[in-house]
Amino acid sequence: MNWITNYVRPRINSLFSRREVPENLWTKCPECGTMLFHRELAENLNVCTSCDHHLAITPRARFTALFDGGIFTEVKVPEPIVDPLGFKDQKKYPERLKAAQKQTGEKEAMLVAEGEVGRTPIVAAAQDFSFMGGSMGMYVGNAILAAAERAVALKRPLVLFSAAGGARMQEGILSLMQMPRTIVAVQMLKEANLPYVVVLTHPTTGGVTASYAMLGDVQIAEPNALICFAGPRVIEQTIREKLPEGFQRAEYLLEHGMLDRVTHRKKLREELVSILRMLMRQSAPVVADLPPPGAIPVTLPDAGDGAPAPAEAQQA
Repeated sequence: MNWITNYVRPRINSLFSRREVPENLWTKCPECGTMLFHRELAENLNVCTSCDHHLAITPRARFTALFDGGIFTEVKVPEPIVDPLGFKDQKKYPERLKAAQKQTGEKEAMLVAEGEVGRTPIVAAAQDFSFMGGSMGMYVGNAILAAAERAVALKRPLVLFSAAGGARMQEGILSLMQMPRTIVAVQMLKEANLPYVVVLTHPTTGGVTASYAMLGDVQIAEPNALICFAGPRVIEQTIREKLPEGFQRAEYLLEHGMLDRVTHRKKLREELVSILRMLMRQSAPVVADLPPPGAIPVTLPDAGDGAPAPAEAQQA
């Protein structure tokens, strides 16, 4: 009976036992319901391969796809006062911050970096909606000021990716004060004659839309992104009327003159390079680099048997 106990029974148990599968291997598209494998989704820049719906993407993943070779350097942001109002609801504000930091692996809701995009040096800032809804607090205000100051110091354009639910209520009036602060940062760029390009992603709402997110020299949005101050549900409840189809979505705003472009995420890098080089009065972007002369092996015919023989190209 040993073979039944030692082999057959464990084999049967292994066939019927529940297998533990990591929860993050598959993502369900909120638009079409397709189950997307995490590697396939990441390779497609978090765009659904079935319906082309643009899912949220973290600032680091966005910067890795944006900058040449995925190489960028973070710009240091001054640390604000932690919990200046001593705010507490169901949890204390510091506890919510620690939970968001653990969940996202980021310090705060905005990441600032510098590097090259198509050999064009830029400074970029991106909001992380997964960090407390990308809410605009004092850190975000400091981040935008730091990005603008760095851009002015290096004489580079600033590209900002917005994604936020508005101001952070845990910081009260101090979060609302970031609206004029960020407007001052944008004005610094304008006085230095440096381009400021904004890419609005889903969703961009509240005080973010009412300040730095709508002040770009060029306004680009990702497809079907919700861009508004007050949301559609709030407006419907206020005016008690049904809103038009697609109201406050990127395509609707483009049609009504509030945006310059609606660009697919996979084509965004190429478009940003072209726009930035035009605004900086630089030459056309380099599509591909050629190796220097003499680095390409050349195949030459052999006079004897006709078989090709490799030879190194000679420099002029």
